[in-house]
Amino acid sequence: MSGQSPAVVSASKLGLTFQTNDGPVQALSNVDLTIGKGEFVSFIGPSGCGKTTLLRVIADLEKPTSGTISVNGISPEQAREKRAYGYVFQAAALFPWRTIERNVALPLEIIGLSQAEQAERIKRTLELVNLSGFEKKYPWQLSGG
Repeated sequence: MSGQSPAVVSASKLGLTFQTNDGPVQALSNVDLTIGKGEFVSFIGPSGCGKTTLLRVIADLEKPTSGTISVNGISPEQAREKRAYGYVFQAAALFPWRTIERNVALPLEIIGLSQAEQAERIKRTLELVNLSGFEKKYPWQLSGG
């Protein structure tokens, strides 16, 4: 990657095997992946092929059983602890009684950011997902798609 910025996500020979009552289940095997800054990446495949598992490993929600992985040049655990990324779960995890901006603000409130910093991050986040102008709406007032 000479002349390019370092990888945001880099995995080499990544594997994850779950131990179940029915025996081991190999969810990931020998995954090599490099994602550069600003790249848009999609994981496409049939149900059960490991797409969500790979995302969970990147986000440090699962630990690989083999290989190596880094996020912004550090371990996924260190990146999570530094809050170096965001993760949106597959199923909606919004509180229906909170407006869109208050749902976005929740983790910012939890970590104790000032109101001014919260407002700036909420604005940037909603712009990023083309939801500017919907700040005062509730989740049920927006399309799920």
